[in-house]
Amino acid sequence: MKIDIHSAHPWPSDALSNFAPHAFVFRGVPCASMEGFLQSLKFSDPAEQRAVCTLAGKPAKAKGSLKREWQATQRLWWQGEALDRHGPAYQALIDEAYEALFAQNPQARAALAATCGKTLTHSVGEKDPARTVLTENEFCSRLMRLRQGLCP
Repeated sequence: MKIDIHSAHPWPSDALSNFAPHAFVFRGVPCASMEGFLQSLKFSDPAEQRAVCTLAGKPAKAKGSLKREWQATQRLWWQGEALDRHGPAYQALIDEAYEALFAQNPQARAALAATCGKTLTHSVGEKDPARTVLTENEFCSRLMRLRQGLCP
């Protein structure tokens, strides 16, 4: 069985969406959702980035949609440090953020545990890494890897 992750689908799908308001702290920065964190990576100014991290759902997506310059350079940012979108440091940062989310947020962890034995998909996700900060594969493969520690 498959679960297609989407904010408008029933639980646990909606709770696994990056739009879900699951708060966590990443490297000392409070994040209201994974979407807020991901969209913040498009902002080079650390103060502006911290502000974007406080957003969840559609407001976070809308704020990040205004920043498309990164697509030309394939450079994203975390607290003033430039990261190559296709490099290992960027992937490690994303891994660390997801690990923080699921370690700190019991609601997110419960939703992930509820998917044990199921394949996760994200049909609305972009497949081209040059066009998105997180591809469908990067998203779903991380969730399935993190889920391993939650399943019997």
